[in-house]
Amino acid sequence: MTAVLQVLLLALIQGLTEFLPVSSSGHLVLAQQLLNQSLQIGNHLVLDVALHLGTLVPVLWFYRHDLVEVSRRTLDRASPKGGDARRYIMYIVAASVPTAIIGLGFEDQFKALFSSTSAVGVALLITGALLVASRVFEAGIGGKPTAGSSLTTGLSLPIVLAIGLAQGLAITPGISRSGATIAVALMLGVPRSQAARFSFLLSVPAIGGAALMELTDAGADLQLGLLAIGFTAAALVGYGALWMLVKLVDGGRLWMFAPYVVLLGLIAIVFG
Repeated sequence: MTAVLQVLLLALIQGLTEFLPVSSSGHLVLAQQLLNQSLQIGNHLVLDVALHLGTLVPVLWFYRHDLVEVSRRTLDRASPKGGDARRYIMYIVAASVPTAIIGLGFEDQFKALFSSTSAVGVALLITGALLVASRVFEAGIGGKPTAGSSLTTGLSLPIVLAIGLAQGLAITPGISRSGATIAVALMLGVPRSQAARFSFLLSVPAIGGAALMELTDAGADLQLGLLAIGFTAAALVGYGALWMLVKLVDGGRLWMFAPYVVLLGLIAIVFG
């Protein structure tokens, strides 16, 4: 398989699995093991970064109105809505702290797991358990908040810290970042649409920070054209996957992905 086709395949996997609760990193590990050949673009971790950055574009576009609204309200210090917007930003920052601590403190350990198919399989089983738990123990209200809802409806400092902890643990390949954060939010009583929005907006600093860390170690032997192809393909596929997942979360159907990740996890463990 040529390098271009390999990159397109991995971009397709990344675009779909970054947003669907099935673990993008776990699928990338399994796909690279299945290809059983080194990508001709230098360090494969740098390709992972390019693909993850590609999936940032759909988040920023899909939630562009929310981002503009938060920015506008933040500057309006005379309105109560301004305080609500600033509190929302504070929650994003607070939830990012556990992720940063876990990512920086255990970076080498998490990277080592990328070479273990069995470890990815176990992590996929954990993802499946979280998805089922979100269905069984969901404490939130369904559907979209009413028009007058606050930006921070359903959120509090303990809740966002728990969501941030889930995101930090999702650095493990096989644990879905979107699945873990949305599942934890639902179990803690966050409304479905709010759970999805907070999860994906929280991914922006997480993915951006991880990209900066990896790019500092990037070599000079990278084929930028291949990275650009991967980035673009992941962005286009990712938008469709993001739209689909938001609809499924609003309908209370996040759990539907549990059988798939459990089956894939078992296969990975058996053949690992």
